[in-house]
Formats: sequence, structure tokens, C-alpha cells
Amino acid sequence: MASSSGQEKTEKATPKKLRDARRKGQVPKSADFNAALCLLAGALYFYLARGSISQQAYKLLSHYFDNYITHPPTTGRLIDILTGTLADAFGLMAPLFIVLVLIAAASNVSQFGFLFAPQAVKPKLSKLNPIEGLKKIFSTRTLFELVKSILKITLVGAVVFAVAKARYGRMLNLFYGPPQYLFHQALEALLAVLLWGGIAYLVIGIIDLIYQRYAFQKQMRMTKQEVKDEYKQTEGDPQIKQWLKRRQRELLMNLVQKEVPEATVVVTNPTHYAVALRYKAEEGDTAPVVVAKGADHMAQKIKQIAEKHNVPIQENKEVARFLYHNVDIGQEIPPELYQAVAEILAAVYRMNKQH
Repeated sequence: MASSSGQEKTEKATPKKLRDARRKGQVPKSADFNAALCLLAGALYFYLARGSISQQAYKLLSHYFDNYITHPPTTGRLIDILTGTLADAFGLMAPLFIVLVLIAAASNVSQFGFLFAPQAVKPKLSKLNPIEGLKKIFSTRTLFELVKSILKITLVGAVVFAVAKARYGRMLNLFYGPPQYLFHQALEALLAVLLWGGIAYLVIGIIDLIYQRYAFQKQMRMTKQEVKDEYKQTEGDPQIKQWLKRRQRELLMNLVQKEVPEATVVVTNPTHYAVALRYKAEEGDTAPVVVAKGADHMAQKIKQIAEKHNVPIQENKEVARFLYHNVDIGQEIPPELYQAVAEILAAVYRMNKQH
């Protein structure tokens, strides 16, 4: 699929685009997968409670017809009978409703996790665009939905036909048996339809779920330019970042060239780190101060400038590493390094006296 700029959407969606889509309620989901699980849950409920449901349904209908026949069919009385019967029927089916709600919620969570997306219910004028509507009509997704609908009708019809054919003889005998037998056989037939229909429907639901995820990933694809633009928005323009790094190096180099010649000593790792210290009590320094520091290439620059200006260089791996990682430029060294730095400065003073 080509973008408006003519570029192909060949790149996978970035985490940011997926997060933005999720906030809008755009997630891969299959309504058929949810319906299939609910159908199987209903079949399992009927299977486990079929004896109780059959007895309660028989008593409920018997109570209804007894009241209707034995009492005058006045309007008020009929309303009372219907209201009571509906209340009893709701009580009978309430556990099934609760099971279906829980299964539907669990199915959605299993597909895309917990999701709260108020933006998904906001009205959008773009949905009224007739051109976009025509595009949706003549699309791969519409063709898939058509094939899926035909497959659902065919499978459900085949299941109902197979169950009816297998129970043809018993269905004819229903008219000659007692009412309890009628309820039992009707429930058994309903259970068979729900069970086998649910299994067939679940197969369709799994196929639909796989397709919905594939279609969603395809829909979320981005062009190379979109990936670059998003990177600029989130991470900043690479050219600006390079300029900032270059500018930081220039400022650091200027600082090094200015401060290192005035330093008292440069402490090295010896190759990876270099830290320039200044301690001039006559100028008001109460403790040695870090005036410049660097790693690798910058450390070599500091040492070169120190050698050029005859600034003593002392090797002390522990002190150099600690100062580089823990003390900022312009800060005094911490008290725990007083003894170690004092020994370094004493060595420098002895070297100066010898010269």
C-alpha cells in the first residue's frame, strides 16, 4: 500500500505509533473469537446444569399454564402472571448471563489486555466521508468478511442439519411423550447444537483472530520517512543532536585549553581517564578543585596540554577513576580523598623542589 507521498509502507510500526493507536482504541480484536468462547461457555453451562435447568423450566412453564387456565384471563391477572414468570425465568438464566459476561471480558483481556480508550467513542467526521466508505467496500478486509460470513452460515447450517438428522427419530416421538421428556430431549438437542456449533465457530474465530492481527500490523506499517519524522519528534533532529555534541566538545576543549595549563597536577588512569586538579591556597582554595576531566581521546588531549605547559602528571588509577565519575568540574574533591590527593600533591612538591 502506497502512502500519500508515494512511499511504500514497508517498515514495522514503532512502539510509539502502537501506543498512540491503543490510546485511540485501535487494537487487533476478533468479535467472532469472543462469540465462539461465549457459545462454548453457554454449552458447558447447559451441560453441567442440564438436569436442574430441565426441572426448573418444566416447573416454571407448568406454573404459568396452571395459573393461566385456572384463573380468569383478566388484564390485571395476566400481567401479574407474565411478570412473575419473567422474573422466575430471569432468575433461572441469571447464572448463564454472569458466566457469559465474565467469559466475554476474559476473552477481550486475553486479546489486547486491559484497555480504557475514551477517544474510541468520540464522533469522527471522517467516518462520514463517502470516498473512504467506498474504499472500505472494495477492500481485502471486506472480501475476507464476506468469505467468513458465508463460512459461518455454512458451518452453522451443517451443524444444525447434522444434529437434526441424528435425532430425527427421537424428535418425532416428542409429541407422544410426557412433557418432562419433551424438555429433556429439547435441552439435549440444544446442547448438541451449542457444543458442535461452538467448536466449529471457535475454529472460525481463531482464523479471524490471526487475520485481524495480520491486518492490524499491515495497517500500522509506516514509510521510512514517517519513521524518520517520528524519531525527530521523540528523540530530536539527528543533525541538531550532532551539532550539540560537537558544540559540547568544543566548549570542553576550550575549557581544557584554558584550565589545564593553570592546574597543579593531572591525575591519570593512565590511559582511559585524566583529571586536572588545582590547589592554590594563596588564591583561596580550601581544598583541591577539579578544573578539567576527560576520558579516552579527551584524556590524551589533557595529558598533551599538561606536558606542553609542564604541568605534573601523576598516575593513580583509583583516584582518577573516582574523580572522573563522582566529582563535577568546578567542585572540590570530597573529604574521603583528602589523604590520597595530599600524597599526590606532596609528590608533586618534591618533584618541583628537585627541579
